[in-house]
Amino acid sequence: MTAHARPARAPRTPRRARSLQANASALYDIPGPKARARHLAYGLLTTAALLALAGWVIYLLVDTGQFSGVKWRPFTYAGIQELLLRGLGNTLKAFAFAAVLSLALGAVLAAGRLSEHAPVRWISTVLVEFFRAMPVLVMIFFIFVALQVQPLPALVAGLTLYNGSVLAEVFRTGILSVEKGQGEAAYALGLRKTQVMVHVLVPQAVRAMLPTIISQLVVALKDTSLGYLITYEEFLHAGRLIAINMDYTMPFIPVVIVISAIYIGLCMLLSWFATWVARHERRSVKVTAQAVAPPEAGSTMPGAPGVR
Repeated sequence: MTAHARPARAPRTPRRARSLQANASALYDIPGPKARARHLAYGLLTTAALLALAGWVIYLLVDTGQFSGVKWRPFTYAGIQELLLRGLGNTLKAFAFAAVLSLALGAVLAAGRLSEHAPVRWISTVLVEFFRAMPVLVMIFFIFVALQVQPLPALVAGLTLYNGSVLAEVFRTGILSVEKGQGEAAYALGLRKTQVMVHVLVPQAVRAMLPTIISQLVVALKDTSLGYLITYEEFLHAGRLIAINMDYTMPFIPVVIVISAIYIGLCMLLSWFATWVARHERRSVKVTAQAVAPPEAGSTMPGAPGVR
């Protein structure tokens, strides 16, 4: 008898290597040990440079007395606190109106650009391209000066026209990113175009659109600061009033620090909300177990033995 050689077993791949191979992509090469060490060194050097820059800025602020008690004492006054809170409330009010109206306008313009009727599609395209190319400050000034509109409606209208046109492209791109088979299957079931859009395409496109939508809303929140140029009493306008109406010891830098910190906090809160919504959307649908009836003997086929 001839002894058959047992095939050699392939060496086992380490767990870390298997995980890296699982994440491999045609467009991304897995970094080796030297590349990972180099990336770590780059990260450490960048972190050190940023910390050094932040330390230098803090040193300059301390050296010029920006953290002295006399410069921060006015923030303890009730009048200044009320002024800042009123300005913050006006900012949030303008942002709320602009966000809702921008989403609505973006949905309408996106539906127009996806329309099967050529005139509707052309008009929507012209509006989107025009308002997206027009500087938002120019639109706000035009509405406020030429049309004699009050500061709040002028600010909201300018933000709505610009951000709505940008969101229209976001909505259109998100809907077009859904596989064609989804819409074709819905049409095959007899659904109308509106039903296909509302019940099939839009819910699937929301996951792809959500990060960009929130990013654009953050832009709208920051652009509300343009309201101080048309005398709208928003948060930045309140800070400017504090800085120019106090004596020289009060200062511009503490006002900038306070206002910037609150703006950054609002943007981070909005970004956190977007992350929470995206995580909730990615969560798989839970399937509950259903009771299954026990198996039973089926009916006998006609013509079988014992069956008349």
